[in-house]
Amino acid sequence: MSTLLKNGTIIDYATKTQEKMDILIEDNKITKIEKEIKASADTVVDCTGLYIMPGMIDMHCHLREPGFEHKETIETGSKSAVKGGFTTICPMPNTKPTPDSTIILQQIIKEAKRVNLCNVLPYASVTKGEKGEELVDFYTLKEAGAIAFSDDGMPVVNAKMMRQAMLNADKVGTFVASHCEEKSVAAGAINAGEVAEKLGVEGVLPEAEEIMAAREIVLSETNNIRGHICHISTQTSVNMIRDAKKRGVKITCETCPHYYSFTVEEVLNSGANAKMNPPLREEKDKKAIIQGLKDGTIDAIITDHAPHAEDEKAKGLATAPNGIIGFETALAATITELVDKGHITYLDMVRLMSYNPAKLLKIDRGELKEGAIADITIFDPEVEYIYTKESIVSKSKNTPFIGKKLKGQVAYTIVEGRIVYERGE
Repeated sequence: MSTLLKNGTIIDYATKTQEKMDILIEDNKITKIEKEIKASADTVVDCTGLYIMPGMIDMHCHLREPGFEHKETIETGSKSAVKGGFTTICPMPNTKPTPDSTIILQQIIKEAKRVNLCNVLPYASVTKGEKGEELVDFYTLKEAGAIAFSDDGMPVVNAKMMRQAMLNADKVGTFVASHCEEKSVAAGAINAGEVAEKLGVEGVLPEAEEIMAAREIVLSETNNIRGHICHISTQTSVNMIRDAKKRGVKITCETCPHYYSFTVEEVLNSGANAKMNPPLREEKDKKAIIQGLKDGTIDAIITDHAPHAEDEKAKGLATAPNGIIGFETALAATITELVDKGHITYLDMVRLMSYNPAKLLKIDRGELKEGAIADITIFDPEVEYIYTKESIVSKSKNTPFIGKKLKGQVAYTIVEGRIVYERGE
């Protein structure tokens, strides 16, 4: 099977390429990249006006299966992911049961292979049942297919245990992704401040994230091992990580489109559909996140795709679950809020959404080159539209992006040489 991509603009961070070229895909690999390819192919895709980038990689999402299939399944989540241009996704382990054993982990991997839409590389939990009481068997789970380890949704409260977890993950060649939340100051529904007071709900202090982020930096620096901080959202977190990186600390981090698209004010418009953990913050925090993406402090953009059923989100701000969906808006939000406003370039976007995630996960993806696996995202950079609830493929519809004007839309998603999504299907 062969596919020829004609007349598209390639954006590849590894080679700093941004120019119009053709790509020939044979079976599952890129075999030729040239100005003009005249070879015949089984499928020819006219990419005039479209941009071609290495397949997007979401190293932090939630697929809910097993245990919470009323919110999302591996199949519905994968369909949502490829519509959003993601060729590789890494689901977090806060399922029921959690993938703290090879049996559960391999069930997830088996179902993802059955669905066969995108690469699904699951995390295993750090502790058994995400209870923070006993560490899992890192070696066995890594051998069984765990891409990394996390108790996302639950912080590993015990510092001694977290230190050992980071050491264990390092020994097997991977890392622990830390959900930074100091529980003693984490109670609340949305960010502490005027909006929380106006709505009469308890506010989450920003220190809840920052105290735990500081701990992970200390553990990483003192032990000279990799630490990774999930979904950072505050100015202080950005500043601490920037300072640590300048000292050579092996700390990496990620953020989400909602932290550079919105502030806590969005809760007044979207209610619980703008409630997540960590919460939307203030304008100063949003600006700090954007600066961190510009200067390399923040390594990756992830979605933290977190589906919830409508009746769950309708419970009210104080009691509704945290989280929003994100696969189908990540690219457009990044173009709309970062690229189009001149904060970053398209090459930067590829660095943050493809190249860096591949390096962080140590997978052979994130580049467009001859001989590479043909995981490719093709998008229209100019199309503008209003994002609607009716257009959502995910099983859940919980997002503040509904009704918002966005720019940029995925046209094709190619996974290992197969077109798994085509706009207008």
